[in-house]
Parts: sequence; C-alpha cells; structure tokens
Amino acid sequence: MSRPKNLPSLPSAEEALSGRDQALIVDDAHFVHGHTLTAPFPEQMQLAMFGLGCFWGAEKRFWQELGVFSTAVGYAAGHTKNPTYHEVCSGATAHNEVVLVVFDPEQLFYQRLLELFWTGHNPTQGDRQGNDVGSQYRSGVYCFDAEQQDLAEESKRLYQSALSAQGQAKITTEIIAAPLFYYAESYHQQYLAKNPQGYCGLGGCGVDFPQ
Repeated sequence: MSRPKNLPSLPSAEEALSGRDQALIVDDAHFVHGHTLTAPFPEQMQLAMFGLGCFWGAEKRFWQELGVFSTAVGYAAGHTKNPTYHEVCSGATAHNEVVLVVFDPEQLFYQRLLELFWTGHNPTQGDRQGNDVGSQYRSGVYCFDAEQQDLAEESKRLYQSALSAQGQAKITTEIIAAPLFYYAESYHQQYLAKNPQGYCGLGGCGVDFPQ
C-alpha cells in the first residue's frame, strides 16, 4: 500500500538526513517484563510492528497484553540510518515512531494485536494523532510476512466498515512490509512505566472492532 494521495509526500532517500553507522544504545532488559529488549528472542516468538502516534502510550498498550514477551519503541519506514529522536521529529528522516512487539503466538493471536492497534488510535487523521502533528505520528502496520499483510488488510476493511457506519472518515493507515527497525534512545523505552504521570496523547475513535 502506498502513501495516501491526500497526504504530503515524505522526503526521499536523497533528501533525508544521512544519519550514522553507530546504533543508539538501549538497555538489555525490558523495564516491565524483564525480558530481553533486543534479539535474539526465544525461537517460538513472532514479531509485529505498529505506528499509532506517540510511541510512549502506544508501547504501553501492547506490553499490557497477555502473551506479549517484550516491546520496544523505535523508528521505521524512513531513510535515515540510526536516527535520533530530534532528527525524526524534524520530519527530515521520513521515519515513523513505531512499537516493535515480540509475542508468543501460542498465547496471543496477531489478530488481537490488530484490534489493539485499530481501537487504540484514530487511523483517519493522516500525519497526526490529536495534538501531535507530524509524519512521525502517522498510522502504520508493518508486516513481517504475507500472512500478516493479508490479516492487516482484512482488518482494515472491517474497521473501515465500522467507522463508515458511524459517519467517520476514511482510514489513512499505511500497510507495508516491515522495514528496518531502529531502536529509540533508552529513555524512551517503556517510558510510561518509568514515568507513570508522563504524557500520553493516544486516543481512539470510540468505535469497537467488529467481532
């Protein structure tokens, strides 16, 4: 799925900041679950990746779900190598703020993660979520295989029907193959567990996912 035509174009690879070879350093363990934050993960685990606005609140939404082994926040779907938060927020990297979810498929279906995604934010707002404005807040599902792609596209169709039935706008979510994930700075990881009163601008449309 390409970027919706009603949204401004993102900087091209030639226009984007070049970045750096050195990856940002993150903690070894998840602040909430205590499991590893980086690969390798246990063999049975699967990966999912979502962008749904400011990644602080988005990550919390997923780490609370039973069957999630680990989560991490970072940057994806842009061009700049190992970008910093400041660079991503400048709009000059084309990256999105995303959550990487490591989950056990024997305990948690990918479809459930999609439900959390759709109902956890407003997927009709283009390059913003509420008062958070910028291409780094765009809605996105980043798929690790063809099955995830098919499930994501079908879930979009179902949720669009539910939104349309209540007079809401067209979904602007990008659904593409999972791009390279760059870990965000350590202080962003599990931010709302470390800072319980911290900012969270996440809010849904008030429309349930159809069952």
